[in-house]
Amino acid sequence: MTPQAYVQEKAARSGSSFYYTFLFLPKAQRSAITAFYAFCREIDDVVDEITDLQVAQVKLGWWEQEVHRLAQGQPTHPATQALLPHLAPYSIETHSLLQVIEGCRMDLSQTRYLDEADLQRYCHLVAGVVGEVAARIFGQTQAQTTQYAHLLGQAFQLTNIIRDVGEDALRGRIYLPASVLKAHGVKAQEILERRYSDRFTAMMAEQAARAHALYDQAIETLPAQDRRAQKPGLMMSNIYRNLLREIERSDFRVLHQRIALTPFRKLWLAWKTQALGWVD
Repeated sequence: MTPQAYVQEKAARSGSSFYYTFLFLPKAQRSAITAFYAFCREIDDVVDEITDLQVAQVKLGWWEQEVHRLAQGQPTHPATQALLPHLAPYSIETHSLLQVIEGCRMDLSQTRYLDEADLQRYCHLVAGVVGEVAARIFGQTQAQTTQYAHLLGQAFQLTNIIRDVGEDALRGRIYLPASVLKAHGVKAQEILERRYSDRFTAMMAEQAARAHALYDQAIETLPAQDRRAQKPGLMMSNIYRNLLREIERSDFRVLHQRIALTPFRKLWLAWKTQALGWVD
């Protein structure tokens, strides 16, 4: 299997909403974002699939070394081999790739977050940086687009946190900051035991409102000159925001289930954005 075929299969197999936005890109950009996405998936899989923390740390260390090999033009993994020809054309920096690894390493050592500033640093590493790299691949011409991509990445990550509260609790993780739980009188044990309450619902509604505000702020920040090129990000915004609304309509019943959009609906939302320029 070629590196290109490997990353294509990795992206398609993930079932992620991101994959549906890749389909509308020109070939060169589609190849670049698919390779970058596959790299990010490889790093995520270390944290999600390896239960032995020491083994996971060693594996992330290997990936750090692989990023340095990539920077020297000598990658050994199919994902980084596929990424290599896109580094220069899309200004993908070694520092950004290492930040993605740093963010995932936080998942191995930190299962709680003190306050929103603490969580924001994590979101910057695992989502904001990814958004910034993606924006360059899509076609960034304005410096302000970096801020748009960062805000949008944060909105995506907060939506993921809201969606995955129950799944994360099974792993002993709570991404909602302790300060937020305390403000709503929700104890960590309630979430770990996946117990609903009016207090939990109110807390989640507040977090959803924060996510909506981030989406609005991101769209307002996007310069008009880059709006057409950044359509893939706008597609993702429409998909993720519709997912967030589904979660809201469920009254935040996320502790015992994973709420998701169907593949057809994701593709439909992506098409509407591409064809009509629609932003929800």
